[in-house]
Parts: sequence; C-alpha cells; structure tokens
Amino acid sequence: MRKKIIITGGASGLGLEIAKTALDRGYEVGIIDTDEAAVKLAEDQNKSLRGYVANIAKENEVKNAFDQLGTPNTVINNAGIVRFGPLIEQSVEDFISTVNVNLIGTYIVSREAALRMEGQEGHIINISSINSITPGPGAGAYPSTKAGIKQMTRQLAIELSGKNIRVNSVAPGFIDAGMSAPIYEDEKVRKARSGAVPLKRLGTGKDIAEAIMFLDSEQGSYVNGHEFVVDGGVVHSLLNQLPRD
Repeated sequence: MRKKIIITGGASGLGLEIAKTALDRGYEVGIIDTDEAAVKLAEDQNKSLRGYVANIAKENEVKNAFDQLGTPNTVINNAGIVRFGPLIEQSVEDFISTVNVNLIGTYIVSREAALRMEGQEGHIINISSINSITPGPGAGAYPSTKAGIKQMTRQLAIELSGKNIRVNSVAPGFIDAGMSAPIYEDEKVRKARSGAVPLKRLGTGKDIAEAIMFLDSEQGSYVNGHEFVVDGGVVHSLLNQLPRD
C-alpha cells in the first residue's frame, strides 16, 4: 500500500518541490495551502496530487483539511512566513502573524496529525531553519519561531514515541527556493552567500526534499527528535570566515 504524505504550504516553492519528489517516490500526496489559485495549478500540473485550501493557524480549517485528504502516514510542516526588518521595528501585528503561522500552525497540524495517526506508524517532519541555531539580523520574529519549532519537535518526539510516531525537523540553510528565491535575484547577495558556504553553492529545493525522503525512509527509521541541518556546513563555518596568519 502506498504511503500517504500531507505537505503544508505545498502549492508552490519548496513545498511543491517536496510534493513532486514524493510523487516520484510513489507516495500518495496531499497539500494544504492558503493560495487557492496555486493549489488548483499544482493539481492541474500534477494529476495524482490532491489539494485543500486552508489556513493552518485555524483549527477548524485544519480539521476539515484532514477530513478531506485523509489520515497520512507522514506530515511535512513546511508552511511559513517571514516579515523582514529589525525585531524592535516590527509591529506587534507582524510578530503575531508570524508566530501564528510558523509556530502555532505547526502545532495545530502536528496535533491533528498525531491524533489521527494513533494506532498506525506515523512521522511528522517540521521545517525549521538554520535560524533556529543562529538568528539572522533583520529577520523579525522568524528566528524565534524556528527555534520554537526545534524545541517543539524534541518535545513531541519524546511524547509520541510510545504511540509509534516519530517527529523530526529539517533545518535548511541558504536555499534558492521558496521564500528565499527573491533574495538571490540580487547577484551580489547570491555571490556573497554562496561564497560563505563551505561547499561554495546555494542549496536547492531538491536538496531539502531528498533529506526529507531519507528521514522518511527505512534507512532513516531510527532517527527521532533530530534536527537535520542541510546547509552545506555554513552554520559551523565561523572560523573559516576569519583571517589567520
């Protein structure tokens, strides 16, 4: 029987890349997204994919989405937003909206998935960020929410393991996809960031999708409560950036 995967924010960008990779691997794929036009386009271009329009920060909409898409074996909490700017210059409304989608939305989807997965093997994979490890200036509430997702992943992992549900997270680095893609349209930024990565390139959506596929495979079946950093080594390269005699 084919495994069923549900991906939030799956109608475009990184989420759609994950969805396409899962389809290629034989998964039954469902996506949840707020963008109705993008959901329809994704369904039209990927005939095996099923979509549902919902806001993950709203509990009733998430319940309805799972009712329509069915109980998954795997859930990918990919949906997220960012409001750029110095933290103390952020409006309270922008801070709250970022927390609502990134952190509360991830919680609502994870809880709904876990309740439905009881009695079967399940897996929840949360998309965090290297901002969960080291905050980036001008990223507003985003780093705080991603650090929260990392800790939520660990807590859920220890609480759900007895129910045969694993919980992990993937922390992308400088990825030329999704919300970050517009940043890399600036050639100076692209050159500076790719040059700072020890592997000397930006990551791709496919890099993240393949990491997810590994975690969800038999080969990754003993990984639980782990944050899988996929960043080309950039978060550990501080000394590499500093001059030495």
